[in-house]
Amino acid sequence: MKCSKCGHENKHNAKFCTKCGGSLIESGEDASTSSSNNSKYVIIALVVVIIVLAAVIGYFALSGGDFNSQSSADSNKVQSDDKSNDDSGSAKTTDSSKKSDSSKSASKKWVSIGHYSGSGSGSKTIKVPKGKIKVKLSADPILNYATNHLYVSGPNGESGGVDWGPTSPVEQRSDSFKFTSKSEEKFTIDYYETVSWEVEFFRYQ
Repeated sequence: MKCSKCGHENKHNAKFCTKCGGSLIESGEDASTSSSNNSKYVIIALVVVIIVLAAVIGYFALSGGDFNSQSSADSNKVQSDDKSNDDSGSAKTTDSSKKSDSSKSASKKWVSIGHYSGSGSGSKTIKVPKGKIKVKLSADPILNYATNHLYVSGPNGESGGVDWGPTSPVEQRSDSFKFTSKSEEKFTIDYYETVSWEVEFFRYQ
């Protein structure tokens, strides 16, 4: 074994140099130990790096797939919810409009507010409330006189009626008219030589 200090060649199993007395075992062991330790550190470092890289790649691969899947599911859910809300809103709006229209049409109708009848000759004064009013009247004459009649008239020119001339058939006649008033009005029912007469008032409400 060659001495690392003086270069003297010694026996292969010698522990000390026969020339300078330097230790031959220590030098060899230190070099071997140092080389061995360096190799171990390199291997450990490589193993750690490989493990870390594998863990990072695996984490991103798994989390990335889940995120995309979740995002897609959430997006589909949001779109579905939006569509459902839109459809629901449209349906509600349509239903409410239909109900509103139907309720309006259902609440507005001609309602009888007064019915009067009689016979012979005479007149009658009645009060008619404000609003949109319709009047229906009919009468049968005793004979076909020129003066036989049934008239209904108000203060603002609203009127209607039936009459018969001397050559008119002796039969029932009818009439009707509508008007709108902003206040209560007094109407006169005038009838002459009738077998029977009938007048009915309606209000649109």
